[in-house]
Amino acid sequence: MSDPISIRKIFEGPASRQQMFALFDRHARRPTRGQDEPAALYAGEWFEISEAEHDYMFEILPPLWIRGSMFAMREFMTGSVTSVFFALRIDGALRHFHGYCDLSDHGSVEAMRLAIIDRESRPVRAMTREERLEHIWSSTANAYRGYAGDRWPPALQGERTVMIWSNGKGTILKLLNELTDEEIAAKLPVQFRHLPDTVAA
Repeated sequence: MSDPISIRKIFEGPASRQQMFALFDRHARRPTRGQDEPAALYAGEWFEISEAEHDYMFEILPPLWIRGSMFAMREFMTGSVTSVFFALRIDGALRHFHGYCDLSDHGSVEAMRLAIIDRESRPVRAMTREERLEHIWSSTANAYRGYAGDRWPPALQGERTVMIWSNGKGTILKLLNELTDEEIAAKLPVQFRHLPDTVAA
């Protein structure tokens, strides 16, 4: 059996329609596209959307299936990974989410549902370092993000990169996972900069 899928939030706050479509294929420009098996890149990713975007996606095509407040898209992203949309009541409010689930794992949809409820039910709004980095990657325009190429050491080639402003150096390219706390704060929208670190539930 393959390694367990990491369920991860990739965008903070409800995504607009434009953001939603960009998030659906945020790995489109990876240098290994067409040569790799991308299921692990997509499976487990989730983000919040509005009720209007949820209903819009429901009406595009007949769903592959509907189970209570969840439905799956008939068109698969890759292999057995497809979009699943959730309408979940969390702390008394009905909220809507999109997640990529690997339907070859019969427990993946329920695991995603429970992970979203657990993450969004925490009493203090917070973000992990990984969530901050994923939000930065998700919200950065293609012109300012990319992948380490052949000018980087071989071990780092293919790693995600972002452009940042550095005092004294101007605009520089840096590995996403090597951003400092100060650089992360500068890249985040103002409303997310001072959220506390989330801790394990």
